Amino acid sequence: MADQISSLDELSEIAGDAAAEGAETEISINREPVRDELGRSYATGKRKDAVARVWIKPGSGKVTVNGKDQDVYFARPVLQLILRQPMQIAGVEGEFDVMATVKGGGLTGQAGAVKHGISKALQLYDPSLRGALKAAGFLTRDSRVVERKKFGRRKARRSFQFSKR
Repeated sequence: MADQISSLDELSEIAGDAAAEGAETEISINREPVRDELGRSYATGKRKDAVARVWIKPGSGKVTVNGKDQDVYFARPVLQLILRQPMQIAGVEGEFDVMATVKGGGLTGQAGAVKHGISKALQLYDPSLRGALKAAGFLTRDSRVVERKKFGRRKARRSFQFSKR
């Protein structure tokens, strides 16, 4: 215990050294873009039972899902709107081509999974977009899934109709 602090000046010197070390670690937190040799970013998106693998690269804004155009695969306008949300929030609409493969779940879950994957891939391609996407809640995986059916019940919570007589 030979190096005890006897004055406030000594404490501020030590605190100043610790603050400088903290600044060095903050600099190392800066994210670098993650791209493969073809200039694409890859991410996995999930929603309900659907899992989407998404690749984005600079292009004209073409979105392909399971080898089909987004207008063919997701025929409902609401689902197409869901796919466009991350690009609109990030302000890069029409600048990236998206290629996605999606499995499992229904169309709504698949659209949500592709949206999650696009958001994560955009953030990996350009880390400066992370703030806007995170503020909109697009980087968080929606963990809600269907509740299982219980025994002695009609569905997860619905009981059989009660008959008094």
